[in-house]
Parts: sequence; structure tokens; C-alpha cells
Amino acid sequence: MENVFGSLQGVFTRNSSGKVSIKKEATFVAFLENILQNPNLDISKKFKLIDSILLKQQSEMEKSALSNSHGDWYEWIIAASAWNYRIDNNKKYLLALLPNKRQFDVSTLYKNNLSLYIDDLRLKVQASDVELISSNPDFAILSTQALELPDFFNKRISSIDTEVISMLNSAYTYFIEKCKLDDIHGYLSVKSSLRPDRRLQIAHEGSLMKALYVHLQTRDWIIEPKGLKYYAASTKVSSADISGLKTVATHSITNVSSKPQRAVDDVFVINNVSDSYKAFEVILSD
Repeated sequence: MENVFGSLQGVFTRNSSGKVSIKKEATFVAFLENILQNPNLDISKKFKLIDSILLKQQSEMEKSALSNSHGDWYEWIIAASAWNYRIDNNKKYLLALLPNKRQFDVSTLYKNNLSLYIDDLRLKVQASDVELISSNPDFAILSTQALELPDFFNKRISSIDTEVISMLNSAYTYFIEKCKLDDIHGYLSVKSSLRPDRRLQIAHEGSLMKALYVHLQTRDWIIEPKGLKYYAASTKVSSADISGLKTVATHSITNVSSKPQRAVDDVFVINNVSDSYKAFEVILSD
């Protein structure tokens, strides 16, 4: 344990309010850099162990500083695992990590002719004092078939250092304004833990993204669209979570001739790297 403590010199910092916090990336690398080599490591238990070690080192640190980091750590684990799964299984879909809404407009992944339709829709709803997109999904499932991507997109990740984290965080930028309607296969929302409010957020995102897809399909006169998938994952999923995520996609019940669709197509338990591979069999399939 002495070696672990000795490696933590660079993980602590103070925020603008003077409170002790952690550097998310440095902390992740200190504890989880080699998680891909431990496919059965329990993620939720590991997070708790990390919390206890850091709080022992800095007792004045607030627990919220740690819980706020869990979401990013969880996303980086899933992103890296999906990266290797795609390469190992020659899959055409990339699971691309997305920034939050304040940093990135997810509609700009589409080619300009499609994103302009969303811009037009956004202006119309804003005229009624309504917000079109409240939050971004955590991941987009993007086709790599029609793009010439840099060589590093085909190199496996052995360990997750800060350079790899930067690569995972920025991979989506190679798809901006490049996607036709069906190049975006779907989206994935992940939460290190689920609460009722998070279930509502996931279902809302799924319903909205599917409605936007149908709007684009209609505006672009696409007669037989492939459809859009929306998935969710967490370290633990209860029967209440599964039931709550069966919410109907609102657009699918506005027309009597359409078949009702789920806002969230499936929900997966991902609490280790091996779990993620099972989920990717569905998420990254055609």
C-alpha cells in the first residue's frame, strides 16, 4: 500500500473555492491505467477502494469531488474497451465519446445538409421558448466505413494513460460534418450508478434523439430508413431500472399507423471489461 500512496503526489489539487479536489486524469492513471489487462476487475468496488484511499490521504476532501469523477472514469473504461473490441472483431462502428452540450452540438456530426434541418427546427422551437436538446448522449455509435481515418484508429490500446484519454476524448472530432443519416447507428448513455432522475434523463435523451432522426428522415425524403438505436449501461441495473427504461419513444405514438418504439432499446450491466464485450456484441452490431 505504501507504493500506492507514494504515487499520489500529483493527483490532489485545490479548486477555485480553495477546497481539496483531485485531478481526474492523473487519478485514473494512478489506479486504473492497466484495467484492460484485468477484464474481470469489479469497477464499482474499485471506485470505492480508490475513494477510501484518497480520503485517507486527504480527509478534508469532500466525497462529492470523488463521485463527480466516477462518471468520467467509467466512460474512459468503456471507450477504451470498445476501441479494442472494434479492432479485434473488425467492426465498422466506433463508440465515440461525446463532450457535454455546452462544449459540442451533437447535430454537427451530420453533413451540413442534415444539420441545417436541425438548425431550422431549433429556431422554430426556440420561437416558442422551448429548448430542443437538453443534454448530449455520452457516446455516439458511428460508422467508419466511408471515412479515411488516421492510422492510430487501428491501433489497440494496451494501457490507458493521459495520451490515450486525450485520444478517446477527441476521436469524435474526425466525424464532424461527415455523417450521412445512417452513419450514426445510434447512441449509448452510461452511468456509473443509476438513480430515478438518471433513468428519466436517459429515456428523455433516447426519445428525443429518435424523434430528431425521424425528422431528418422526413425532411430528406428517405423512404425506408434503417432507424436509430439508443442504449444504456450502468455498473448495476435493477428491475425498477429496466422497467423505467421501457418508456415509449414519444414520436412513435403520435401517428396511429406507426408501431410504438422504446426510447431505450436495451440496457446493459457493465461492471467489468468482460461485461462490456458482451454488451458490444449488440451495441456495435449491424
